[in-house]
This record gives sequence, structure tokens and C-alpha cells, in this order.
Amino acid sequence: MPDDFIHRTAITADVPFESSIRPSFFTEFTGQEKIKERLELAVEAAKQRSESLDHLLFSGPPGLGKTTLAYIVAKAMGSNITTTSGPTIEKAGDLAGLLTKLGERDILFIDEIHRLQKTIEEYLYPAMEDFKLDIMIDQGPNARSVRLDLPRFTLIGATTRSGMLSSPLRSRFGLSNRLDYYKVEDLQKIILRSSGLLKIEVTPDGALEIARRSRGTPRVANSLLRWTRDFAQVRANNKISTEVADQALQMLEIDADGLDEMDKRILETVIHKFDGGPVGLSSLAVAVGEESGTVEEVYEPYLILKGYLKRTPTGRVATKLTFEKLGLKPTTGQQEHFEF
Repeated sequence: MPDDFIHRTAITADVPFESSIRPSFFTEFTGQEKIKERLELAVEAAKQRSESLDHLLFSGPPGLGKTTLAYIVAKAMGSNITTTSGPTIEKAGDLAGLLTKLGERDILFIDEIHRLQKTIEEYLYPAMEDFKLDIMIDQGPNARSVRLDLPRFTLIGATTRSGMLSSPLRSRFGLSNRLDYYKVEDLQKIILRSSGLLKIEVTPDGALEIARRSRGTPRVANSLLRWTRDFAQVRANNKISTEVADQALQMLEIDADGLDEMDKRILETVIHKFDGGPVGLSSLAVAVGEESGTVEEVYEPYLILKGYLKRTPTGRVATKLTFEKLGLKPTTGQQEHFEF
């Protein structure tokens, strides 16, 4: 699955767009109030002691603000931040190069940290605990270990699959934070803030309509705002109202509940091809023509959150809400088999 998640539409990535609306301070960051409060306290305490911040772990579905929070923490600490991702660190030398370039109280941000190789993790443990790095020089009879002293840095890890983190690595983070999906009201505030920065004219009701279809995810909300802006520019005199937002999102086949074409295909497949379930992830992914990792990480969390799918030990199962959503009536056998 791509590291940067964008809603499954024709919307493409736009780095300048994302950068121009990314919050820089805790006061600009909407939502995740408990996490913000904890981070602000931790930052203030570290600054008062003139120490590096404890290592932080951010987990949760894609697009909720893990990277943004890492940058906000770095700015609040007055520290430089170096960004990388788990899959790009292929050997110990790569990790050594990153760590030795850090200054005192600097921050190393590793996105998708659950995808670090196990051998790299072993080098990371003493670096996180003792700020030492042991690396092997040469091979065979000439091999020798060299210990490098590291500055007292802060590692911030981000993951969409916290269950894949090894226990030794997880235990070395001083503060773990799980980001949850956003409330519609918070997404509305995010959309209104973004529209103001981008000088897009959108009514509060128009922002609310976009928020309702944004799957509880700020990245999706901003992507849909960008698409709705283009729609309004061509067909609605550059003003986004409720009606304009509805028309724009209907063109993308995103319904009032935020479900798109693939979401509905998954639900229909579970019901029509697998008699409502249970069905295994691999079989479901093949049936809908999508990678199993994408189904599990991108589509399923929201469908489960909204009550359309249920995970069981034997596979994925459709719920009563799914039948109602698709305008179908469960058979007698399905009614007896599933819990409604």
C-alpha cells in the first residue's frame, strides 16, 4: 500500500497543496484533544528541564495527522526534524547515517515504522535507550564492532499497523498515542480553515456536507475540498454551497455516508458472492480486484467503524446495516447465521 493515502478517486497527490494547509502549531491543529494536551505537557516539561523529549509513537489509520503532529512537536521543541520511512532503511549503514547527522535534541521521524527490518530494529534499541550505536566494520576475520556516541535525540515513529510492531520496539517509546477518526464537526472546522488559507469561498453548510463524506479523515476532507473547488470554479461561480458540494461529490460517486464505489463493491461482494460471509481477507481481495493489504488498511477500518462489516475468527461478515444500506433483505439462513 502507498505510504501516502489519498481517497480512492481521480484526485492525485499535490505536495504544495498539502504543505500550504498543514498546521504548524498545536493551536492550529483541530481534533485529537487528549493527545494534543499530553504532547503539549510533555514538550513544556522537556523544555523546562532543557532535555530531549521522550520517544513518541503515533498510531492509527492513514491521513489522521501523525506526520503533522511530528512536525508540530519539532517546531514546539525548537528542534530540527529528519524524516524517513521504515522500508527505506535497508541496512545498518543507512540508520547510522541518519542518527550520526542528528544534533542534540533533534528529532528523527520514521513513518511506517512497523516495516523496519528486524535486524535494523536490533541496532535501534541501544540508540533509543543509551544513545549508543554499535556497528560492524568489515567481514570475516577482520570484522570488528565500533561503538558510536549519539546525541540525545527523540525518535518519533508513526504506524498504521501497531499490531505489527515488535514488543521490544514498542516498549521503548515513552509515550504512545493512537489517533482516532475525527468527528464531523472537527472536519468541518478543518475544511473551513483550509478554505480560508486557499481563499476558497465555502459556506458553513457546504463545509459540513464535505465533512460528512470525508470518512472521518482530514486528508480525505482536504482532498475532497480541492475537488469541490475545481467543480465550483467551472460550474458554480467559485462558491461552494451544500448543493454544489453534493453535486461535486456525486460526480465522484461518494454517497452521503462517505462510501465510494469500492466500498460498495466490497459490501456487495460479501453478500452476493459469499452469502453474507464469513469470508477470508484474501478471498475478498481477489473477488473485488484489490490488494489484500489495501482492503485491510484502507477500506475495512471505516466500514467496520460504521457498522457495515464485522471481523470474526472465521472471516468478514456483513451486518444488518449492510443489507439496509444496499436495499436488500437477508435470507432466512442469513438471519439465523449472523448476529443482527
